[in-house]
Amino acid sequence: MLNLTSIRVLLPLLILLAACSEPPKTEKAKEPEKPPEPVSGRQAFQKMYPSARGWAPDAQPLRLRSIALAQVKPEKGKAGAWEAVFVSPSKGRSRTYTYSAVEAEGNLHQGVFAGLEESYSGPSGGALPFDMVAIRVDSDEAYDNAAKKSADYIKKNPDKPISYLLEHLTRFPDVTWRVIWGDSVSTSDYSIFVSASTGAVLERAH
Repeated sequence: MLNLTSIRVLLPLLILLAACSEPPKTEKAKEPEKPPEPVSGRQAFQKMYPSARGWAPDAQPLRLRSIALAQVKPEKGKAGAWEAVFVSPSKGRSRTYTYSAVEAEGNLHQGVFAGLEESYSGPSGGALPFDMVAIRVDSDEAYDNAAKKSADYIKKNPDKPISYLLEHLTRFPDVTWRVIWGDSVSTSDYSIFVSASTGAVLERAH
């Protein structure tokens, strides 16, 4: 029989043996980081709007445009970054805001970023300020409706980049999405205007 002294000697040894017999703990493998995702125009606008209203309670959007980023794979109607211009009649100023999924060149910062103020004396260049509630149709739906009318062009130009511009032009009663096949209006040979209120295709531009 083991006496008390023997038990005291053997106990640490037994504890050590039990610990050694336990399977080694393995660290949980870290899940790979998800790639940054593009967002639709209205999603980006809704992120920027509170900041603009904080700058000026009467701030209204004048323009919203997509920005292509090499780090973010675009999807139909979505982009890695967006830029919005807001105007304040009471201040007589305009201010540019951006939303970006990542840090990128061109002074783009992840999340919402406020740019410098500029003077604003009223509508010019055929574009009018508009209310947020006018954006009933998002850029992804605008793309789908424009693509239905552009099957032949898309077939001939399958790899052409697509950009998006939201404005209230004086020649249209509604705020419009301009779905542009190309990096900008000036470099594009084909675009379609889609009503941001109804989703109806209004005009093709060549």
